[in-house]
Amino acid sequence: MNDSTSLTTSLHLGTMMKSTRRTFFMTVAAGGTLLATAAHGQAKLDEKDPQAVALGYVADATKVDAKKYPKYAAGQVCTNCSLYQGKPTDAAGGCPLFGAKQVAGKGWCSAWVKKG
Repeated sequence: MNDSTSLTTSLHLGTMMKSTRRTFFMTVAAGGTLLATAAHGQAKLDEKDPQAVALGYVADATKVDAKKYPKYAAGQVCTNCSLYQGKPTDAAGGCPLFGAKQVAGKGWCSAWVKKG
């Protein structure tokens, strides 16, 4: 390898490394933003969602139609349901019945099952 080829190769590798490093950091930054958005941006379940309607979901358990859902008892809320995937103190959390949508911690549906 002569000096001219060596210099050209070094310049090419230096440019390639800068490009690769820049691409890496851009990918990491975009991935971090995406993860933060996914964690905080999960959609809340709408009471008019077909699955919510089918299960009698309400975001505020005090508004359950007790005549329509006689199984409901005061104090039953999503946070004390065995299906609720959030912490008891969370305002909203996941529920396997509603996919990626979050249910209100103070909500209720006819699938409620006592935790524990």
